[in-house]
This record gives sequence, C-alpha cells and structure tokens, in this order.
Amino acid sequence: MVGALRWISYINVRAVSFLFSDCHVLIYHVSQPLRYGFEGILANEFHTLKGKCSSLVPQGPGYEGVSLENQVCATVGALPGQDFVDGNRFIKLSYSYSHGHIWRDFGIVVAFGIAFIVALLIFSEFNTAVAGETFIVLFKRGAKSPVLSEAAQNTFDEEKSTTSTQPTGGDVDNEKADKALAAKPAMTDIFSWQHLKYTVPVSGGTRVLLDDVSGYVVPGKLTALMGESGAGKTTLLNVLAQRVDTGVVQGDRFVNGQPPPHDFQSQSGYCQQMDTHVPTDTVREALLFSAALRQPASVPAAEKEAYVEECLRMCGLEAYADAAIGSLGIEHRKRTTIAVELAAKPKLLLFLDEPTSGLDSQSAWAIMAFLRKLASSGQAILCTIHQPSAELFQVFDRLLLLRKGGQTVYFGDLGHNATKLIHYFEKNGSRHCDTSENPAEFMLDVIGAGATATSNQDWHAIWKKSPEAIETQERLDAIHNEGRSRPPVEATLQSEFATSWGNQFKELWLRNSRAHWRDPTYLIAKLALNIFGGLFIGFTFFKAKNTQQGTQNQLFAVYMGTILSAPLSNQIQVPFLNTRKIYEIRERPSRMFSWTALITSQFLADLPWNILGSTLFFICWYWTVGFDTSRAGFTYLLIGVAFPFYYTSLAMAVAAMAPSAEISALLFSTLFSFILTL
Repeated sequence: MVGALRWISYINVRAVSFLFSDCHVLIYHVSQPLRYGFEGILANEFHTLKGKCSSLVPQGPGYEGVSLENQVCATVGALPGQDFVDGNRFIKLSYSYSHGHIWRDFGIVVAFGIAFIVALLIFSEFNTAVAGETFIVLFKRGAKSPVLSEAAQNTFDEEKSTTSTQPTGGDVDNEKADKALAAKPAMTDIFSWQHLKYTVPVSGGTRVLLDDVSGYVVPGKLTALMGESGAGKTTLLNVLAQRVDTGVVQGDRFVNGQPPPHDFQSQSGYCQQMDTHVPTDTVREALLFSAALRQPASVPAAEKEAYVEECLRMCGLEAYADAAIGSLGIEHRKRTTIAVELAAKPKLLLFLDEPTSGLDSQSAWAIMAFLRKLASSGQAILCTIHQPSAELFQVFDRLLLLRKGGQTVYFGDLGHNATKLIHYFEKNGSRHCDTSENPAEFMLDVIGAGATATSNQDWHAIWKKSPEAIETQERLDAIHNEGRSRPPVEATLQSEFATSWGNQFKELWLRNSRAHWRDPTYLIAKLALNIFGGLFIGFTFFKAKNTQQGTQNQLFAVYMGTILSAPLSNQIQVPFLNTRKIYEIRERPSRMFSWTALITSQFLADLPWNILGSTLFFICWYWTVGFDTSRAGFTYLLIGVAFPFYYTSLAMAVAAMAPSAEISALLFSTLFSFILTL
C-alpha cells in the first residue's frame, strides 16, 4: 500500500516539481513505470481533443459587446482569441506530456513487463521449497506437557547417545483415556427414524435425495453409514441432526419413541468432515469455549472446567491441551473436533461425517480405535465413512447401506468379520465373497457402487421384502413401545441458546481478542502500515506553506490519509470471514450463540487496534504536514477515533455479505470509491 501511495503521490510530480525536494524528483525518475503508461494514455486521449471553454474572461454586465479577439479562456493551455483549449497543449503545460512520446512510453511499459516476468521465472526457479507433511506443534508460553518433556529428553539422549526408557506422552495419554472412558456414564436413550423422505427443489421440479429410510442408533454401538458417492450419506446425517434448512423432510424422528426435544441440536454432537477451529486457540481453550456456551448456564463454571479436563483425558489430548490447534497434525485435529463436541456434554448421540477423511492408515486406525472405545463406554455414535479398509470396517457394530437415490440396501448388525452382512448378500443372489476380500469393497461392488461395478438386481426392492427389513421394523416398534412407557426426554434449554447474550459476548470477545494477540503478523502489518503511511504522506507534503498551493497539498494529504483505510479494511475482512466460516459451518447449527453477539464482539475486538493504528498515523502525519496545533484535538477525534469506527464497521458490513475475501475486497473497493468521489 505504501508503494501505491508513492505512485499516486509522484505520478505527476514533474508538473509540480517546485513543490518537492530533489529526493522526491529522483524517486519519480528512477522508480516510476506507471508514469509512462499514464503519459501514453493521456496523450492518446487528449491528442484530438478540443475542449470548449465554459467561461471567457472578461464577461458579465458591461462586457456584452466584447469580441472573442479581446477575450481569453481561463484554463491552462488556452490562447487569446480562442474559445477552446487544445488537448495537446493542455497536457504539455499541465504535466509536460507529449503525444510524440506514445511509442516510447509503450516500449518502456513492455520492457518493464518483460523484466517482471523474467524476475518471476528466476525467483520461481530458485525458490523450489515444497511444504512437507511434518508439523511443528506450537504450545502456549509457559505450558507444561509430556510432549515437551519427551522432546527435551530425546534431545538430551541424542547428545548422550543413550535411549530413554520413560513412557512417551502418547502412552500416558492412552492409559488416562482408557480410565476416563471407563468412568463415563452410559447413555440409555435410543434415537430412531422411520420412513424418512427428503425432497429438494431443482430447476423444473423436485428431486428425492432420501427415499423411505428407517433405522436406529443404540447407546454402546458404533453404527456406520455407507454408500457410493451421491447416495445421500451426509444428507441423511444432516437431516437426522436437523441441520437442513431447504427442501421438505417427511417421516418421523424419535427419541425413545417420542418426538425429540426442541433443543435436540444442543443435546447431540455433530463432527464435521472439515475441521473448523480457530487456529490460534489451544485445545483446552476450544473445549472450554464449547462447554461455556453449550452446557446450560445453571452448570457452575468449575464443573464445566472439570468436565473439559475429563474430555481431554478421554480423547487422549491431555499432553496437547496447551498446543495451538492450527499447529496440530490431522489426527489430533480430528480428536480435537470430537473433544469439542463431547465438551458440550451431548446427552443423546454423536454424529460424525467421515472422521477418517484425509488421514493415513495409522491415524485412521487411531481415530476409529478411539471411537470404538467411546462407543463401548456407552456413547451412541452414527458415523459416515467412505470405503474403509477391512480392519477399520470390523470396528463397527452395525451398518446402514444406501445406494444412489437415498434408498436403503441393508441395515443391521455386521457380525464378526462382517459375516452377517456377507451372508445377507450371498443368500440373495450375489457372488461369493472371498475370505481375502474386503467386505466393504465386496458389498459396494455387489450393489453396483464400485468404480466399474454394475448390478442387475434391485437391491432396494430385495431389502424391502427381506426378513431383515421386517425384523428391523419389529425392532423399531419394540423400541418405540418401550420408550413411550417412560417419561419423554426433557429439553435442557428454555430459550434458543444455553447462556445469556452477555455471556456469549464475553466469551466471543475473549476469543477474538486472543486470536488477534496471537497473530503478530496481523497486528504488525496494521500498525506498520499506519506508521509508514503517515510518515510517507507527511514528508511528501512536509510543512506545507500557508498559500493556495500549500492548502491544496494539505487537502491532498487528508485525501491520501483516507485512502489508507482501504488496505486496512481488507486486513480486517480476512479474519472476519474466517470466523464467519466457523460460525456458519459448526457454531450456528449447534446453537452456540447469537449472530449479534458474534458481530459485536468482532467489532469491539478489532476497534481498539484500529484506533491505536490511527493514533500512530495521526502523530506521524499531522504535524509533519504542518497543520495548525490549535485544531489538533478535534482533528484527532475525527481521524483517530471516528474514522476507524467508520471503516471498521463498513469493512465488516461488506464482509458479512460477501462469499469470500476476494469478493469482499472488490465490493469494498467499489463502495469506497463512491465515498471518495462524493
């Protein structure tokens, strides 16, 4: 941005060189490729222009009979006896531009372009570093972790050429996780759904994404939701979790055979396929934030904090509790996602959308082994997964298999080594499954869901007539009848959110302020831009004199100071959009807080830094330009306080309606250009 200010300041410095020092003129001549393009454009446009004079001198009462030969146009480049101004003469006298320089300017601009391309190629050739898969885990200052102790011990052992026999942080965490999971109280509520149908509008009609799907999730069981791409796995998960806001959902969803409570979203956990967290937060801070805003306000803060520590132990994250989430590997980020949902203390069940996506085989096994332990402790889990290995497939207890169109192909227990699943397909006419074959790949191949597979059988029709489907319906009826004999699951929230607006604002403001403080690049860029921008503008118009030209320079100094808010606003929009993305994907569907608390907290977390930056700009700019000290107080109120308030709110308002940072920057530039021309 400082470079842009230099171009704006010096693009026409030749026309007013008497106002600037020799240093400024040198900058103009040496580093101003934009000037040549500007000269070429103006010279080409003004070459044939004959500008009609709007007023001639003298004129008015008493001069009605004065001939044109005795009048002159009060514009640069005008000649006596002419009522127009020649464009070539105007740019020659105003800017020292000449039409004869067009092709010279064109060549210079092309030469600069070629030079920039060559520089790009050279830098690209020598800058060949490729990001690896290794992660450097960053811990909060002063953190004490077995991981840090182990790293220090390993360094010491390498220097001493010895091997440490102490247990690793991971081993300690696994032992504590097993104990914590064993102490976790088991759930008793059963979630079920019956004859679900989901239709969405499309151009020319509607499309059925789910067609007559029934099933249930029992506490202590790990249920897999599988199918080919486009079968509706994630769609079903979103419908069951009440996270769809378009289309028509038909059918029933029950908790113990009765309608789910109105705060079902708060009593269930949903782990997105994409890990959405504030990267500067530590694992513990993310869990505390979830517990503070999703557990009822009646729960004491000390109890919430104690449960967060329990979740850290359950998820094997105790050693990484003070690590920044953005620095964690994929496996530990997945564990953090699960832990954040567990910290909300879901009473009903846990939804997971492809928790092994993007993981290597070892990390995928670690996540599935953890989910297996979590289910065995009494947690009800419904999990989508895409073509797991045979080892991962054996972790699940039950399977709901869909084909394209959202139609059920199988629902029921898998059995040891998926024997029940294989027996179902083989007895209904499928090919034989070899003992060395992956059952997950076998079933997808049989129903025609593989990459090259086809099927001549209608497995959905076979399922509807099968004894297994009848048994599933009977089991659902039994679950509903037994559940209706018990009191319904009560809602834990009496309002839309678990806590008050004030508490939401406090937690959000702390999170946003902490994120800014832990992002030195953001803060340094903001403050440095204000300081260097203020100094550059100030010394460009250093000690402007109290003359007509000096007044114009002071006005231009103010104008350039307002332009500086454009890049500052673009800086604001990036973290705003990142936080909005987390809110829209994970926090809003979970009913964590109001959007008004989010916007207010973001604004008030950013405003003090913008006021500080504008204060530094004012100090570097005001007296350097030579403004009167007697008016400094009111000017500071406008430039240092009111203007940051204005551009901060405008930047966030534009970002709130933009889909991306790039579109947001374009929208802001467009709207801001109207403001500058008013």
